[in-house]
Amino acid sequence: MAALESSQLLVAGTGPAGLIAALRLAEAGFPVTLVGPEASATDGRTTALMNPALETLERIGVLERLAQGAAPLKAMRIIDATQRLIRSPVVTFRASEIGEERFGLNMPNKTLVATLAAAVHDHPAISWRKSLVAAWRLEAGHAVAELADGSYVAALLAVAADGRHSAARQAAGISTRAHPYPQAALVLNFGHSREHGFISTEFHTETGPFTQVPLPGNRSSLVWVVRPETATELAAMDDSDLSMLIEEKMQSMLGRVTVESGRQVYPLSAATPHRFAQRRIALIGEAAHLFPPIGAQGLNLGIRDIQDLADIVGENRLDPGAEKALAAYDSRRRPDILARSSAVNLLNRSLLSDLLPAQVVRSAGLGMLKAFSPLRSFFMREGLRPGSGLGALSRDLARGVGSRLQR
Repeated sequence: MAALESSQLLVAGTGPAGLIAALRLAEAGFPVTLVGPEASATDGRTTALMNPALETLERIGVLERLAQGAAPLKAMRIIDATQRLIRSPVVTFRASEIGEERFGLNMPNKTLVATLAAAVHDHPAISWRKSLVAAWRLEAGHAVAELADGSYVAALLAVAADGRHSAARQAAGISTRAHPYPQAALVLNFGHSREHGFISTEFHTETGPFTQVPLPGNRSSLVWVVRPETATELAAMDDSDLSMLIEEKMQSMLGRVTVESGRQVYPLSAATPHRFAQRRIALIGEAAHLFPPIGAQGLNLGIRDIQDLADIVGENRLDPGAEKALAAYDSRRRPDILARSSAVNLLNRSLLSDLLPAQVVRSAGLGMLKAFSPLRSFFMREGLRPGSGLGALSRDLARGVGSRLQR
């Protein structure tokens, strides 16, 4: 065998999830080998990270720098922009309702990746091998990655952060349930003449969500989900025509719109593995869950993967890739991943459905959220920290009952 490097932990993939995983696991006291090419700085998208995810970024020492180029998300609004028979009411979720200054921060992916990559380079416990994994060999005691440069890396645990087509997941023999959607997302940034007030607005349309998220200044990012052929047409439009169309779709709530350069189109699909860890490989990020961009769930869910994995490997330091450790990770992540992915996929399908029952259910659900503040608070708390909403809902209901009894 050519040059062999040994490490307790190996992280495959150099997107945001892989970089955060390497830093968080190194912060937990493990030597980490990160495998993958130099992190890409070409992604024009932005990422909305909620407060618990920001706590992880603070823990690994990058939040202060990232916050300088990010915009706080103080409120989130859902508007039914369909033309269907039954339409839902406008629902606004405000962070102040649950005692938070903000739900999170929206930041450019270029800044996020560059900041994380710089932190990885500076961390003494992380060895970054800037080569692709050509093949995997999973042995009883180690996961061995054969790199494209001809060298090998062996680790007690391999963390698969290598995306939706994860080669590590395939090597572990983990199958997935996959579902392509007849949708694609047009992603771009734009300027506007009115202030956004740090409010993110998600317009629900017949083809999917049209979501505006604040950036610093009078700027916002846009994720516009449409049919694939429509996304291609929109991406090819003249700047002025596309600007006018976006302004119209937003009902001019942000005034005059001016699109910026750098449009991107991404096809949408959903995929869920049957297991989240097996044969010395643990899945995180898009290797563990893939679904449409609704409700700012993607990387936030991936960071919860990383937090749970860090806790479990910390409890199994002698052999973090042992069967009992992987079983614990699978058991801990399964409820959160299945609940989030199912909810997002269900909402997306309800937007695409012309069936009256689907319209009734969606309208009734949003109507209850608008009218019943304890339920609205429950969903906001659950959106930030899974498991935190039920206790708060019970307290809110008890206070409501107590208040009525005192009258």
